[in-house]
Amino acid sequence: MSLVEINFDGIVGPSHNYAGLSLGNIASASHKGDASFPRAAALQGIAKMRGNMERGLAQGFLLPLPRPNDGLLRDLGADDGLDGPLLAAAWSASSMWTANAATVSPAPDTGDGLCHLTPANLVTMLHRGQEWRDTKRQLDLAFADPRHFRVHDAVPASFGDEGAANHMRFCEGHGSPGVEAFVWGRQGGKFPARQHEQASRAVARLHRLDPDACVFIEQNPEAIAAGAFHNDVVAVANERVLFTHARAFADQQGAYAAIRAAFPALEVVEVPEDAVSLEEAIRTYLFNAQLLTLPSGEMALVVPSECQDSPSVWSWCEKMLASNGPIRKVIPVDVRQSMANGGGPACLRLRVVADPATVDARFLLDEAKATRIEAVVAEMWPERIEPSEIGSEALAERVMDAREALLGVVALDDLL
Repeated sequence: MSLVEINFDGIVGPSHNYAGLSLGNIASASHKGDASFPRAAALQGIAKMRGNMERGLAQGFLLPLPRPNDGLLRDLGADDGLDGPLLAAAWSASSMWTANAATVSPAPDTGDGLCHLTPANLVTMLHRGQEWRDTKRQLDLAFADPRHFRVHDAVPASFGDEGAANHMRFCEGHGSPGVEAFVWGRQGGKFPARQHEQASRAVARLHRLDPDACVFIEQNPEAIAAGAFHNDVVAVANERVLFTHARAFADQQGAYAAIRAAFPALEVVEVPEDAVSLEEAIRTYLFNAQLLTLPSGEMALVVPSECQDSPSVWSWCEKMLASNGPIRKVIPVDVRQSMANGGGPACLRLRVVADPATVDARFLLDEAKATRIEAVVAEMWPERIEPSEIGSEALAERVMDAREALLGVVALDDLL
């Protein structure tokens, strides 16, 4: 069995809008009330996926969840006087950020030799807490083979879990045994700390991980207060490399030491505060990047194009490349519609190490399927949504028809 990293990107749903529902997400708050462009958003995401396929990487996708969510509206006792943010929650397209879909532990790391996936409960925010059961339906289909996968239920809602966005894995190669790092936040700051330590520890136990190959790290409260609502806004890992801002963790040197004690081959690429401020790193999403191993063995960093627009960030990237360190390429991509809601390239993907032959092929992308998906998006996705349209019957019908058409072209009518 040949294990490779497969990135499962979320296809941006037809109800993509800027309702500003995410407390602690600076981009989301700053674009609250803007018109959104769902068609452009989805096409930008597909273009990013195509780029990674062209680089020779395995690519999958997850689908938009049913919106508007009538079940949530019923649970809220919705009537004509329902508050705008509550109504907007039922229309949220936030499941496109599949880094929050689940935490994944590959087979080489687990006690039973299966790849384990635990959907994130996302309980901190209403618009996200509605997602996990529908997400699990997709995971159950994509990873249905019990000889290779085990998909769990979410951990109890008493402990907030935000999935892979607060999880890193270190290894010599994706198919080798690894060390898994779980980053959690301490409550009581300016913004909610969305990842509870006990949620992280529960996931590690459910996945049957070796305690000696697990590291639990506290996120820097200053980073959360500055808008790093997930660890992947300030740090990303790939194989031996940790690419991180100098203010990512509560005890930066202690975090490095803890990881290195479990994984001595660790290579740290640290961006100092005097080169790129924490605020600028969060604004440009330098670290919310895909750190990828290319077929050549080189590492590439896929960053949002906003990084090119920042003199300090782009200068640092150029100096990094000139230094002959482990990251050899920096590739900007346009995901501006997602960025305006607080999600960069890393937010849009869930990393699963598996043999592609063991995954339901309907969830794997190739050129022909990408073309079919693009055609549906171009025809069916709304070009523009104004905030005043959220809740309208006309838009609801259009959104539901668009999703149904997408499910049809990828043969996943099971999810209707």
